[in-house]
Amino acid sequence: MLTAIVVVFILGYMAIALEHPLKTDKTASALFLGMLLWTMYAVGVLSGDVFPDRNMDLLNGSIIEHMGDISEILFFLIGAMTIVELIDVHGGFSIITERITTRKKRKLLWLLSFVTFFMSSVLDNLTTSIVMIMLLRKLISEQKERWIFGSMIVIAANSGGAWSPIGDITTIMLWVRGNVTTGGIISQVFLPSLASMVVPLLLISHKLKGEEQQKSASGNDGKAYIKKSDRRRLLILGVLSLVLVPVFKSITHLPPFIGVLFFLSLLWIYIEYYYNRKKTEDGQEHRLPSILQRIDMPTILFFLGILMAVAVLQETGILGNVATYLDEHVHNVYVINLVLGTLSSIVDNVPLVAAAMGMYPLVDPATLAAMPAAEAAYAMNFVQDGVFWEFLSYCAGVGGSMLIIGSAAGVVVMGLEKINFIWYFKNVSLLALLGYLAGAAVYIAEVALFMH
Repeated sequence: MLTAIVVVFILGYMAIALEHPLKTDKTASALFLGMLLWTMYAVGVLSGDVFPDRNMDLLNGSIIEHMGDISEILFFLIGAMTIVELIDVHGGFSIITERITTRKKRKLLWLLSFVTFFMSSVLDNLTTSIVMIMLLRKLISEQKERWIFGSMIVIAANSGGAWSPIGDITTIMLWVRGNVTTGGIISQVFLPSLASMVVPLLLISHKLKGEEQQKSASGNDGKAYIKKSDRRRLLILGVLSLVLVPVFKSITHLPPFIGVLFFLSLLWIYIEYYYNRKKTEDGQEHRLPSILQRIDMPTILFFLGILMAVAVLQETGILGNVATYLDEHVHNVYVINLVLGTLSSIVDNVPLVAAAMGMYPLVDPATLAAMPAAEAAYAMNFVQDGVFWEFLSYCAGVGGSMLIIGSAAGVVVMGLEKINFIWYFKNVSLLALLGYLAGAAVYIAEVALFMH
């Protein structure tokens, strides 16, 4: 049964990757894959032979538990997308695009990449990707050219999220559990993350020539009643709402989706007050009920299918078995993390990091002091801010850029811009791999030079 689950998972991912030749939307394939794998798992439990230590009560409890984790991501995504759409329909992003005066493609790519890199360290790579794609649509008219810029945004967002404790779901996991500290991860992972972005950026920008045609930057959709001051205010309120989500989490210790929905509700109240005060019927399409209809539900369902499929791999112990095999046969923290990072381009990095954290407990100084010298040398990698945890943060965050479906940022950009999986694989994957390896080399050099 375990072999069948792995085979179906691989076939399902192939169907997602080949959506254009198969002429089947990737969301349909992802949903089918997720639900089929849980059905296969249930059949194995009911038979009593494959999973003798489990029953349907435990299985249903697992579904509820995984759906709780997945729902946190989905509701966060819905909230963030709604706030971004709210800013966009009111022309808020035009405040930024009007300030981007360069039409040179190379300069524009560098500018957008660095903005994405630093923004994703604060907003998280998922939210940043949504914001930057909305900006990109205001600047680049040709779709295939937007694919190039969008792909670079994916790489920059993943690289930017890897060096910040709040920049990626996996770094948040490591930070909250105490495996890394804010100072440790920023000081050790910043330069590797920067290298992982700059290397593909140099290679991609070399292919770009000429200037982009000037696009209209009014961003006001012809609505004269939305003043520039109102657009600026909505931009500030919207971005501030997203920035304050990590602050809300750190103060309340509540999941991020509660924070983003809390700030969305405040924006909703403000928008109602804004249009009620103007006493105009022209803004009905710009109120929240209309904006919610613009949310890309296929992307939400695609996430649901993928995460449910990966949950089966985690629940059946397949991911744990892979991690254990690596530990027993490799026993090198650099190689293990590089392999985990490569796997994160195929499966979601959250269960991979969770499996690694479960397999390698955090070593405290007292335990380390009591170990024999040979064991202590290896266990040093697993103390707080140890090499394993810092390098895991880098590899799991940056490795997802190698495939368009390898990260939350990539999946969102793929959904919003309809980027072809095969196109990304042919044109971007190798460049992302080179950046990934370059950043890894920088981190290893840091450890060697500073005897971390």
